[in-house]
Amino acid sequence: MLKYCIRCVMPHTRPNMHIDEEGVCGACRSYEKRSEIDWDRRKHELLSILEKHRSSGDNWDCIVPVSGGKDSTYQVIRMLQLGLNPLCVTSSPCDETAVGRQNLQNLKSLGVDHVEFSPNPRVRAALNRIGLVEVGDISWPEHVGIFTLPVRAAVQYGVPLIVWGENPQNEYGGPTLAAENTTLTRHWLDQFGGLLGLSVPELSIRHGLESRHLIPYQYPSDEALQRIGVTGLFLGHYLPWDGLSNALIAQANGFVSSAQVVEGSMVNYENLDNHQSGIHDYFKYLKFGFSRVTDHACLHVRRGRMTRLDAVEIVRAREGKFPWTYLGKPLSRILEPLEMSTDEFIEVCDRFTNRQIFKCDDAGRPLKDAQGNLIKQALATL
Repeated sequence: MLKYCIRCVMPHTRPNMHIDEEGVCGACRSYEKRSEIDWDRRKHELLSILEKHRSSGDNWDCIVPVSGGKDSTYQVIRMLQLGLNPLCVTSSPCDETAVGRQNLQNLKSLGVDHVEFSPNPRVRAALNRIGLVEVGDISWPEHVGIFTLPVRAAVQYGVPLIVWGENPQNEYGGPTLAAENTTLTRHWLDQFGGLLGLSVPELSIRHGLESRHLIPYQYPSDEALQRIGVTGLFLGHYLPWDGLSNALIAQANGFVSSAQVVEGSMVNYENLDNHQSGIHDYFKYLKFGFSRVTDHACLHVRRGRMTRLDAVEIVRAREGKFPWTYLGKPLSRILEPLEMSTDEFIEVCDRFTNRQIFKCDDAGRPLKDAQGNLIKQALATL
């Protein structure tokens, strides 16, 4: 039986989630503490850190990892407001959307230098398939590259400071020490960076992928990091972080949202750059019984924008739909680079479906409605 936070609608099945003896989840507790934070002091701490890393003019002041989304657009805007000269670094998405490319172009037009790294598409498609089949994450190469490539750029260009966005363990819920962490390190990447047990050496040995083709997915050596003095901070630790506010600020600076609510979501301003995002979010639902809709609903409940009852109704209405399309692209076309049919995909879905959460027939096969959507166990309710 799923156990839900009594304040928001996050279930206990979220990885690293703790619901305390009063029935409140770690993310709600973290947000509760925000009222006690001296944000002016934290901003001064941020300014002090940035000043220490400000270049004399012969190099960039910091690296900002960017996708062109609302959060990275906000990060760039804040760095420019604070007088920094950032180098923006993009690890290109696996299946880029038209609106994603438009937003990345808009981000560059804010007035920044930009480097975009596009990994070998054949290797990445192979990794998409391996990630989906073996650990239930089609986005494995993208999520790893988001963290490794900016760090590699920091070493290559000799720019020590990397400015990340929010700490997801704080925003969405995670271990207390991780939620209170102010920096992103190799240890954080190993624990929360989406590796899911896969490693580059393992990929080379088990799947015959040459290590020279897996460079984008490897963190630099400790020696290289120490030589440059690479460090990374979470901007959300120093400035109050809010996805909707970020979206509004980004939109005022040219960011474009979707014309309609994104499939598998309850908003139109997030996860716009990659057609594979719908599959990634759906597998979270298969494994843990919740997905992006729950994440968004919880964020808005904590900020007083909707009641818990509103959130329950939205989650019940919108979450867990089979990803037949994403941003208008059919599933069959999204799967083409993986050389996978829709029927093969459904077989993989069934294999990762959590039988303790979803109903199955006597043979253990997941039960579905006419649209292919799973049916939750009777006791697994909000």
